[in-house]
Amino acid sequence: MPKKPQVESVADAHAAPGGAAAVDRALTLLSAFRHGDRALSLTELAERTQLYKSTVLRLLASLEHAGLLQRQRDDGRYALGPEVARLHAIYAASFSLDAVVMPVLRALTAATGESAAYHVRQKQGDAWVRLCMYRVDSPNMLRDHVRAGDLLPADRGAGARVLNAFSESSGSESPADRKLFARIRAEGFVALVGDRNTELGGVSAPVFHADGSLAGAVTLTMPAHRFNRSQIEPVREAAARLSGMI
Repeated sequence: MPKKPQVESVADAHAAPGGAAAVDRALTLLSAFRHGDRALSLTELAERTQLYKSTVLRLLASLEHAGLLQRQRDDGRYALGPEVARLHAIYAASFSLDAVVMPVLRALTAATGESAAYHVRQKQGDAWVRLCMYRVDSPNMLRDHVRAGDLLPADRGAGARVLNAFSESSGSESPADRKLFARIRAEGFVALVGDRNTELGGVSAPVFHADGSLAGAVTLTMPAHRFNRSQIEPVREAAARLSGMI
């Protein structure tokens, strides 16, 4: 028989009445992550949850399979997985920032007739992706088809360019990218045609937290033939309205 732990685990101390112990324990592993944590080791997870490492490993296997956690290949530590981002996007779209972001996107679409979205950077394994957190479709039948919760390339598209321009440099950017990012930072927006898809145009501007750090990007997309530089100012105004509110 397995020996009884000398210290009661966090899950056992706060067990759900009538719930499943294994689920309670798995959820405490997710709750072990705190603000500022990028990844945690097996030892840190065991210490924070007061669970045996052998128990933690079994639970981690299930959480990895579900995409809620992912093991980093370089150091073996565990980070939150892409499924957390997907669930957060669904939650955010129905609550949270919905009341702040969606009215601004709706107004932007109403003013321009094009699709408006709010994008953030998201780490997936060793690579960055771009998460579409919110989206308002153009009323035009001819438009790009992206949904809230979709993951998009982190290196192509107007939204991606803005997020990269205002994020910490990886040092691997090409001279052309560094020049583009410097221009985006100087002008406060980017307007591109054919960057992610040859048939699409996009205009994007950064949204900042109250402390000045990057929050995300407001992006307007349209078929290339409907791209117009008059769309730039409405996007910049929308991003400015959201800055400091997120």
